[in-house]
Amino acid sequence: MKFMLIMRADDSGVEAYQDIPFEQIIEAMGKYNESMMKAGVLLAGEGLTDAEEGFVVDFSAEAPLVTDGPYGETKELFNGFWIIEVSAREEAVEWAKRAPLGAGAFLEVRRVTEMEDFPADNEWIQKEEGWRQEQAERTQQ
Repeated sequence: MKFMLIMRADDSGVEAYQDIPFEQIIEAMGKYNESMMKAGVLLAGEGLTDAEEGFVVDFSAEAPLVTDGPYGETKELFNGFWIIEVSAREEAVEWAKRAPLGAGAFLEVRRVTEMEDFPADNEWIQKEEGWRQEQAERTQQ
């Protein structure tokens, strides 16, 4: 089973991290990532740049509206993610609890859908599976 651990922080969490030396944060994250790599569960993980560099595409209107960051009210910022592959939900819970995060930060953990979650006889699901196979073959070359 694959799970995405979505790192989020509220304003107090962002402020708290500003008081921690950057090297200390990188070391804690590096050790956490290393432990997941050694356990063979880490598939991907990335941090994100500051919200000022981002933008939001809002589909509420007829034409999508693009708004640049920073955002007006930041109750929660999405700061990065990990994708892990584990045998059960409980194992994902245990890995999430080990994340080196502090007050004002939290992880949202969601299972990543797999091809088996969709009807195999659907035309678009079949095309997606073919595209994934083609990509895997190109990657192996």
